[in-house]
Amino acid sequence: MTEKNSKSCAISADRLATLIRDEVPFVGRHGVAVLALAPGYAHLSLDYSAELLRPGGTITGPALFGLADVALYGAVMSEIGEVPLAVTVDMTISFLRKPDPGPIEAKSHLLKLGRRLAYGTVTLTSRGDPRPVAHATGHYAIPSSHGRGG
Repeated sequence: MTEKNSKSCAISADRLATLIRDEVPFVGRHGVAVLALAPGYAHLSLDYSAELLRPGGTITGPALFGLADVALYGAVMSEIGEVPLAVTVDMTISFLRKPDPGPIEAKSHLLKLGRRLAYGTVTLTSRGDPRPVAHATGHYAIPSSHGRGG
């Protein structure tokens, strides 16, 4: 899955953005944009909003976690297409440093795509600063009715 341009995505960036906005309102209503999408890869951003700040003037952890989750969702959908019942099985996030108030970006890469599970990684950064603010890994379940086999 490292050759991002060797095949086309199974879902368009516009459709993915619509799904996030309409089906994942916790983060979608805060302005998630799909910056890039390739097979096994998604690059998303979350607009800055004062609603996302926690005491201490940093972006709240649930917002960072939500962005990481939908970024991994995007990487999975880029490979299998729109599958409503593909859901998060687990996700682990490490908060590495305090992000400044501002837009956050997430880059997700699938490391393994099986018949029933996908596994990937997500790196979150403050826009304009390449140093990670958080790193996440997680699994998505792929329903057997999807047609990838049983």
